[in-house]
Amino acid sequence: MPAPTAIHKWLRTPLGQDLRATEERVVAHSLEQVFGVQLLQIGAWGRSGCLLEHGRTQRKALIGDSSAGGSILGEPTELGIATDSIDAVLLPHTLELSPEPHRVLREVERVLIGEGCLLVLGFNPHSSWGLRRTFSRGRFPPGIEQFISERRIRDWLKLLGFEIECVHHYHLAPPFKRRSSSREPERVDAERSPWQRYLAAGYLVMAKKHVYTLTPIRPRWASRRKVMGAVSSSLA
Repeated sequence: MPAPTAIHKWLRTPLGQDLRATEERVVAHSLEQVFGVQLLQIGAWGRSGCLLEHGRTQRKALIGDSSAGGSILGEPTELGIATDSIDAVLLPHTLELSPEPHRVLREVERVLIGEGCLLVLGFNPHSSWGLRRTFSRGRFPPGIEQFISERRIRDWLKLLGFEIECVHHYHLAPPFKRRSSSREPERVDAERSPWQRYLAAGYLVMAKKHVYTLTPIRPRWASRRKVMGAVSSSLA
């Protein structure tokens, strides 16, 4: 996976750090509900391991490039991981950084176990962040291929057999606000009005890989006709 140097540099800016601080709280809140053996993060985002450290699984690993501190090197579209072997997968804007987001999702679906959990972080194209991206001709944040709406993510996941568990909308600050340590941290568990959900900079979709159990239906054979009585009466 090519190193997204531009986005790594941007995440170290005051604006990028402000966003990452909010996302770390959102991910930490969501991972409280995720258990199992293996949690896999595909694609680096910010400080190496800052999101994985909140996981409650027995093991955690990051697939990324060596410059971003990835513990496993690999392509998100061609994971060298056994099918049905991962309990939970975290995609921190990975789909928006990839030119082939559909292939990434198909690989995620392949490696997840039945009832495995998927967490997707994405930018809201309808927010002020999406507006700034439009005016900057797609160069904000740098290195992001596209903003993918929450609705589109929902549609893609449903086509792959996922069930949406919940969605968190976060970061109401505009894309021009600088990081301020005095600003009160944004709550991630608070109910939001429709307009706040629409204008939030990002969203986290939490979904579960649903496995349909096939129950074989045995054919009902026609009952054999009782002929013994009829034979006896004919011989009488």
